[in-house]
Amino acid sequence: MAKRSEHNGIIRAFDLKRTNVRAVYNLVVIFGVIAIFLGIAPLIWVLFSSLKDIKEFVRESTVLPKTWQFSKFAQTWNELKFIRYYRNSFISVIGSVISAVTFNGLLGYALSKIKPAGSKVVYALVMWGLLIPATTSVVPLFININRVGLSGTFWPLWLSIGANAFYVILFKNFFDSLPKSLIEAAKIDGCTDLYIFRAIAIPLSQAIVMVVIMYAVNAAWSDFLLPYLILNNTGLETVMVRLFQFRNSRYNDVQILRAIIFVMAPPIVLFFIFQKQITQVTMQSGIKG
Repeated sequence: MAKRSEHNGIIRAFDLKRTNVRAVYNLVVIFGVIAIFLGIAPLIWVLFSSLKDIKEFVRESTVLPKTWQFSKFAQTWNELKFIRYYRNSFISVIGSVISAVTFNGLLGYALSKIKPAGSKVVYALVMWGLLIPATTSVVPLFININRVGLSGTFWPLWLSIGANAFYVILFKNFFDSLPKSLIEAAKIDGCTDLYIFRAIAIPLSQAIVMVVIMYAVNAAWSDFLLPYLILNNTGLETVMVRLFQFRNSRYNDVQILRAIIFVMAPPIVLFFIFQKQITQVTMQSGIKG
């Protein structure tokens, strides 16, 4: 009995024996390599340039530095007092993640399983919210933040990401796939809707929760406009706001490049650490959602 050929994706090892298929495959591989290089080239340039001193950076056009001055990173870290802004950004990220999962998850669960009176109207408004560009709501949002006295605090950052129409849709669509028998059995046992959400729905929705956490971490860490409007000159600036403030400072270009490395490092490190889990939960959410 002939052994079944192994293959990955849509191209089998047998298909690669055909000249036209192999040529197309090689072109796709070459294109992919070029795309990867173009994607990481700016990061490599920033990293190598940040290892130079200011004289070499200005006068030399080579990519690789003549001397690898890793100690300059510690010096720049201390001079720019980046530990404070890292702390502020982590506070913003942690609060945003908790708000994104809790508030958007609760609304998504209510629209999916509880379905109170008017839920269709609320769902329609959430869908309409996807059509509104985020920048158009910045001015009224900023005015309301000042009116209620929340300017200069992290609360607006946390609550704004906790009212995200996209996250609500993700949760709602995922909760639709949960078995109704589990929810009904829990209600028969006397469980409240809040308890069912906390003890049943969320544990069974780890895939979509991880997806929302990934989106929330990236959005909170890279957000600039709202943190700049409400945290500027308060001592609570995030790394993105502080990086923007360096443009008119006494620090030279190489120090700014090192600051850029500090800003980019956490998301990159987290991705490499959790890339396997990220891929798995993304695939699971696509299948279950």
